Amino acid sequence: MSTDAPTVRSPWLTVWLSPRQTIERLVAARPTYSVWPLAILGTIASLYSQISVIDGAGYLLSWPLALSLLVFGALAGIVWLYLSGFMLSWIGRLFGGQASALHMRTVFAWSTLPTILGFVIILAIGASAGQGGALDSVPLLVAAFSLWSFVVFLLMLGRVQRFGLWRTVLTYLFNTILGLLAVLCVRSFLYQPFNIPSSSMKPTLVVGDYVFVSKFAYGYGRFSLPFSDRLPSGRIFAARPARGDVVVFRVPKDAVDYVKRVVGLPGDRIQMKQGELFINDVAVKREPLAAVVADDACGSTTRGTVKRWRETLPNGASYETLDCVDSSPLDNTNVHTVPDGDFFALGDNRDNSTDSRSSSLGYIPFENLIGRVSVIFFSRETGEAGAAARVRTERLGRVVR
Repeated sequence: MSTDAPTVRSPWLTVWLSPRQTIERLVAARPTYSVWPLAILGTIASLYSQISVIDGAGYLLSWPLALSLLVFGALAGIVWLYLSGFMLSWIGRLFGGQASALHMRTVFAWSTLPTILGFVIILAIGASAGQGGALDSVPLLVAAFSLWSFVVFLLMLGRVQRFGLWRTVLTYLFNTILGLLAVLCVRSFLYQPFNIPSSSMKPTLVVGDYVFVSKFAYGYGRFSLPFSDRLPSGRIFAARPARGDVVVFRVPKDAVDYVKRVVGLPGDRIQMKQGELFINDVAVKREPLAAVVADDACGSTTRGTVKRWRETLPNGASYETLDCVDSSPLDNTNVHTVPDGDFFALGDNRDNSTDSRSSSLGYIPFENLIGRVSVIFFSRETGEAGAAARVRTERLGRVVR
């Protein structure tokens, strides 16, 4: 009679085709085994897979993007691990489950393995195809491995909670709905993403930048909250913007959101003379910088290089501006006295911006403010004239000032 103990295969091998048995062994004996690394790698893999679908499979070969994904994945992965563990445990109990948050974290982490495997394969494709390489098979691979992870997650969730099919699906749906509500709350009251569609704020913001806008910076008004265009005017928890703030605001007549820099507050006298900005009859300090190539900043009529300046407002706010054309119509204006309750805003691309100098826009009411631009979280340059699209890794995480 043999006394040898039965061999227990490694979860790294069994999770692929026997996820229910694997998770049962893990939560019984080793619920914290590799949970943090898997959560971080799974988050990075998911983010990179989405980028590869949009822009090709070679971007992780760029070390700035790899570093950005690593840092963000480490933070987001751990936060999402604990939030998911808590929410799935709480929702499970509503449907009669008994699994703890610790066990749900194990489910979350180990179900990411197929996504991680897909990430490795796509990375190999990117390495073989070259920087920015885009293959038709990448979206299909992302979909296949994401579906595999989803099925593994449901199987593990059902086994740990001792649920059948319907309670497992209901738990997942309820968790998804609560997650969407949480995202909506963050978007409505904390930070809202915007993309930059024009060159009016170049060089601070360029076409293809994606930014987070702080919704709470100036309080909340009818244009800063979703579906609130018909709310009464005014703001709650109101705070006035400072000179130099880059803000997003709504223009009700055409229902368009603009991004500009605040240079004038109520009572200020604003004027442009020969391209120089004057506030209360005093020229704003500016110093010349090295010229830059015009590219698309100044429209198709401008070629060669463009003048660049650094302006410093009276409160110390400092930023770069572009000067495309000498003595353009926007370089010389009348004196604008900012009314109470309004502000005066300019684009940093001074000769290619519709802003408060134009009668079509004029002064901006405080109640039209949506929020203050905080950080660039993504930036993508679309390929033109046959050039390949690329992620601007050098702009990721840049704080907007």
